Amino acid sequence: MFENEENKNILLYNPLSMFYVLFLFLFTSLLLPYIAFAGKLISQALGVPFYTIFAMFLFSLFGSYVNIKVKEKEVSQPMIILREVNFFGIRWQIPELGYGVRKTVIAVNVGGALIPTFFSLYLLLYSVPSYEQNLIIAYLKILVAFIVVTLIVHAFARPIKGFGIAVPSFIPPSAAALTSAILFPIYTRTNPFIIAYVAGTLGTLVGADLLNFNKIPELGSPIVSIGGAGVFDGIYITGIMSIFLLWLII
Repeated sequence: MFENEENKNILLYNPLSMFYVLFLFLFTSLLLPYIAFAGKLISQALGVPFYTIFAMFLFSLFGSYVNIKVKEKEVSQPMIILREVNFFGIRWQIPELGYGVRKTVIAVNVGGALIPTFFSLYLLLYSVPSYEQNLIIAYLKILVAFIVVTLIVHAFARPIKGFGIAVPSFIPPSAAALTSAILFPIYTRTNPFIIAYVAGTLGTLVGADLLNFNKIPELGSPIVSIGGAGVFDGIYITGIMSIFLLWLII
C-alpha cells in the first residue's frame, strides 16, 4: 500500500496476488459472453442503455484499486512493550503491558462503494422520472424498501476485529428482492428492479457501514475501506444479485 504523494487523501493498493489477478482475468474472459448477456438483462430491467451497465462494470473493476481517504482516527489501546535491560553484559528483553496509539485510516473504495452509489442516484434522478407515471408513489416505495433493507442489514452486521464490518452475503440481496416484490404492485405498478437495486445498494451502505461508523476504530485494522473489496464487495454485489433474485420471485 502506498499514498499518492500529490494527494495524500488517495490510497492505492492491490490486496490480490498477481497469480490471482491473472486467474480472474482469464476467468472473466471465458465468461464474457455470459457477462454481456447478463448486462443486457440488467439494462432491460432497469431501463438504462447497455453501454451504461457496461461502463459501470468497468469503472467498478478498475475503481476497486482506488480508495479515497475520508478520515484518520487515533485510538489508545493496551499493547505489549519490550523493555531492554542490561545485566552483567547480557541484554534481556522484558515484556511489559503499556499503552500505545494506533492509527486507523478510514477510506471509501471507488469501485465498491462510490460507483454503485452514483448509479443508484442516476436511477433515482433520471430513470424514475422518465419511466414512472406516479413519482410520489414510486419514490415512497423506494424509501420504504431502503428503510427495511437498512434495518435488516444493520441487524445482521457484525464488526470483526482485524477485518471490518461483515454481513452474511445472502441477507442484503434477499431482503432487497423480497421487499421489492411485496411493494412494487401496491396501488400502481412500479419498476421492481429499480426498487431492489437502489434499496439493496444504499441500504447495505447505510446499514452495514455508516451506522457502524463509530465502531470502525475498534476493529484493530490499520485501514478500513468501505466497499474495499471492489467488484466482489457486498455493496456492489447486492445490487446485481437483488435483480437476479427478483427475476426468480416475480
